[in-house]
Amino acid sequence: MLDTNLSELAEKLDLQDMAGFTRKFVSDFSSALESKIDLDIDIDWSGVICLGMGGSGAGGMYLKALSDDSGGLPFISWRDYNLPSWWGPDWLVIATSYSGNTEETLAGVRDALSSGGTVIGISSGGQLREIIESHNDSISIKIPSGQMPRSAFGHIFGTQLAICWKLGLLPSPDKKYLSEISNRLEIISKKNDILNAESSAVALAKTLIDKEIGIISPNLLSPAAYRFACQLNENSGRFARQTEIPEMNHNEIVAWSLEPNEKHALLIFTSQFSNSLIKSRIEWLSNELDNSTKWLIECEGNSLLENLLYASIITDWASIALALLMNKNPSEMKSIIDLKKFLNSN
Repeated sequence: MLDTNLSELAEKLDLQDMAGFTRKFVSDFSSALESKIDLDIDIDWSGVICLGMGGSGAGGMYLKALSDDSGGLPFISWRDYNLPSWWGPDWLVIATSYSGNTEETLAGVRDALSSGGTVIGISSGGQLREIIESHNDSISIKIPSGQMPRSAFGHIFGTQLAICWKLGLLPSPDKKYLSEISNRLEIISKKNDILNAESSAVALAKTLIDKEIGIISPNLLSPAAYRFACQLNENSGRFARQTEIPEMNHNEIVAWSLEPNEKHALLIFTSQFSNSLIKSRIEWLSNELDNSTKWLIECEGNSLLENLLYASIITDWASIALALLMNKNPSEMKSIIDLKKFLNSN
């Protein structure tokens, strides 16, 4: 029988304190929003391309979702080497690498700078700061060091948002509303902490043991759903697949309806900001797909931003709880480190 005393398991297994960093997520995010962003750039951009990989790249997807919902410019999340062929210096580059040494991101930054582009870099140090600081028209912003990139999402995404609000790239809420969001999210995080015996996130994690995990969301929540799949990959060491409504209604839905079995776990994210047709599709899915394990995760909040952050907190705690229940260190990422060593040796 599995040991479910998560406090003891965390003390034994969570060697880099992933749980501790997760407890600081909301305060990290709020502090980043309040940080002094000294930017003096006044250009009529055609769009924004966000460079970043893994935990450093998640924020670009969130920015894209916010812009698609209420912005005035296209945002593109680019998770690859170099830049797309259509890119030009009329597009602002926001490059994020927590270590400052992510080779895919650095390749894109070098391309942008060599073509006369403007880059705003976000890192805790490394080559990214060095490269950008040698160019007068680009800016490097430092965030706190000493964490795994995926645990520093509060620092990263908060800084990205502060930049976008400062430059008028996205509409910014007033300080009172941001304070209210922070207070509500702190409550949500405490309720879902692994130390809370009534935690919904822990209850979710317990039902995911030995399950094949599928995650479905409306497009506007897809960044949080995708990040959850990645957190399950890294924190929990589990495969998870993620897809969006309405696209999955034209393909993956067939597999779910024909192969219901006790090995499947289906998680469906919902948002009050989805249009009525998306809500109808989710209602049908939740009623008709006969899977042994099915969760409907209703993302709370008065804005899409709050929905996305709510989902991130719930799922971060669930991924940590699942790792501990499976006797895994949620911070361990040996294969990623080994791959980087191999690439650096060639």
